[in-house]
Amino acid sequence: MPDHHTDEEFLRQALELARRGIGLTSPNPNVGAVIVAENGEVVGTGFHTYEGLKHAEILALEQAGERARGAAIYVNLEPCSHHGRTGPCADALISAGIRRVVAGVPDPNPLVGGQGFSRLREAGVSVASGLLAEECQHVNEAFANYIRRKTPLVTLKTAMTLDGKIAPPPGESENPTALGAASVTGGWITSEVARAHVQQLRHQSDAIMVGVGTIIADDPLLTDRSGLPRRRSLLRVIVDSRLRLPLESRLVNTCCEDVLVICSFAEEKRKQTLREHGIRVEQLPAATPDGRPNMGKLVELLGQLEITSVLIEGGAMINWAALHSGIVDKVFLYYAPKLLAGTGAVPFATASGFKSMSEAAHVKSLRLHRFGEDFAVEGYLRDPYRE
Repeated sequence: MPDHHTDEEFLRQALELARRGIGLTSPNPNVGAVIVAENGEVVGTGFHTYEGLKHAEILALEQAGERARGAAIYVNLEPCSHHGRTGPCADALISAGIRRVVAGVPDPNPLVGGQGFSRLREAGVSVASGLLAEECQHVNEAFANYIRRKTPLVTLKTAMTLDGKIAPPPGESENPTALGAASVTGGWITSEVARAHVQQLRHQSDAIMVGVGTIIADDPLLTDRSGLPRRRSLLRVIVDSRLRLPLESRLVNTCCEDVLVICSFAEEKRKQTLREHGIRVEQLPAATPDGRPNMGKLVELLGQLEITSVLIEGGAMINWAALHSGIVDKVFLYYAPKLLAGTGAVPFATASGFKSMSEAAHVKSLRLHRFGEDFAVEGYLRDPYRE
């Protein structure tokens, strides 16, 4: 009879291995695998990286060798059953003599969709799933959203005071977005601990998005400074309707084929100038009276570029544009125990706002996080695993 506590222990090991692939697997999922012999000894482990090609299960099988026969494998995601860049993992597990598979959740990929489990069961392999399901889903939410919708998971991140202000009145802030968290005169709104966590969010993302106003006001780099390895550079996406991006900005001067500018109105000469600096420029239809690019078309374009996750770190205007357009899947909102008050301080989102409580964006499946005196609210406007 399988021991639930032992299963959880080994599946947590697989999850930790999966997390080691963050930043190295996109557009594939984060997967870790642990093979345990009948005597309880771990005989094989592995985690997937895109460049490494081989899936976690295959790496674990190679390490285990003959000791895999009669063993159990713990994996956070259902073993694949289709031919992609590699052969089906389910078939490899069967051939190796694995007797039991404990998987956290089914693969959201429509090409798999439970077929991996079915193939294993048909071969007489015992299959269990659903253990640590929430954690297993969380580690691959961007992949789930991307593989089902062909668009990236869009996370709206901001830092604010308890009364919902992201900056003091214009002209009184000090470099409010360079580290990804707003500041007040004489210091940042959020703590150093919270600001360090922002770099983790950047590391988990394929792209970061801001409006050109943030570049003009703050001259940020918008880079991943987590110190952790990543397969491809964080794509820096600038929403810039009329191509006002300053050529002397740090973002332009550090461009290494990792800057994408989205415009809706622009002279060809200006586009060419930016392209000569190594910047990709894409023009999309305007979607608002003031000429802002169509945000829905923007995320479709990012999906075509195999961008599975986007972190919006813009100001009040782009926050509202993203919410109003319906592209936001998730929010990560940092709060500091401070009050700016007054009507001049900059709110979380500007413009007209939703007209009624029935129209308001409803955030579900909330999680709370503590960062010293600060806290953050993580929640979803749209479930990555469901329509």
